[in-house]
Amino acid sequence: MIRIKVAIGCLILLCGYALNAQAQTFDDYVLSLKHQALEQGYSQSLVNKAFAQIKLRKKVIYSDKNQPEFRLTLDTYIPKALPKWKVAKARKLYKQYYPLLTKISAQYHVQPRFIVALWGIESNFGKFTGHYDVMSALVSLAYEGRRRAFFERQIIATLAIMKRDGMTRSQLKGSWAGAMGQVQFMPGTYLAYAVDGNDDGKIDLTHSVPDALASAANYLHKIGWRDDMTWGRQVHLPKNFDLEKPNIKSAKLLSVWEKLGVRRYSGKDLPVRQIKARLVVPDDRNGRIYLVYHNYETLLKWNRSNYFAITVGTLADRIAYPPIDLR
Repeated sequence: MIRIKVAIGCLILLCGYALNAQAQTFDDYVLSLKHQALEQGYSQSLVNKAFAQIKLRKKVIYSDKNQPEFRLTLDTYIPKALPKWKVAKARKLYKQYYPLLTKISAQYHVQPRFIVALWGIESNFGKFTGHYDVMSALVSLAYEGRRRAFFERQIIATLAIMKRDGMTRSQLKGSWAGAMGQVQFMPGTYLAYAVDGNDDGKIDLTHSVPDALASAANYLHKIGWRDDMTWGRQVHLPKNFDLEKPNIKSAKLLSVWEKLGVRRYSGKDLPVRQIKARLVVPDDRNGRIYLVYHNYETLLKWNRSNYFAITVGTLADRIAYPPIDLR
């Protein structure tokens, strides 16, 4: 009975907190953020500039609450995400920037084709970087409350970027979610992993291709990328393969998958390498099925979506094959 009363009391407190949060006006919330920033050591001058004319962007909140659910399978999603023109553009830019990509690859140990693939998926090679005022977008999303702690961290990271890099509010433009630049870094990611790729003494992920590509490679490298392997491959399962068997999808050596009857989608044997892979079935056994390696898990750290990781990997493969004449 005591535990029940305690639980009810906690629930009442939580409900009361939620109601108070909802009752707080937007202006009062902005004021609380300013106090938080000052307490963390940011100057009054910087705080005033960062929060000047912050507006509640209802369109941002609407976008966050109404993100479309996937109703496609990979068989229909991949052709939409990777039309022929996009693959052709990726291959063209790969060739155009190959000297730069080779330099970046040597420094950060990430294959060039994956850098270009991420560039293409995140912003259509820099064409769509977003036009929203990042601070207003982040404050609006934090005020809405669904992921308040996350967005408040991004707000503080934005202040740190302004302080470190001397950036102004007008320079901080991005998506409705606050992601910035040609590789769509959230402010926290920008702060931790963005680098000066062209050695001009500043970081500009929106206008500088070298900065954007080097930053993407640095991020992948720091979160565990390996340049001695690919990401995965589409495979074919034998008819009697039991996908419901316990632990059947967990990581196993390729030789074990071979013995279980798993083959490349073409029907050929799996590679002879002492590496582990796990089975990914994004749709059902009638859809596309993949064996994925360590680098796939790294792509999921960038974006926790199987469709995202598979699309990036697929574009990287289409950049590499057939081989591009680099003369």
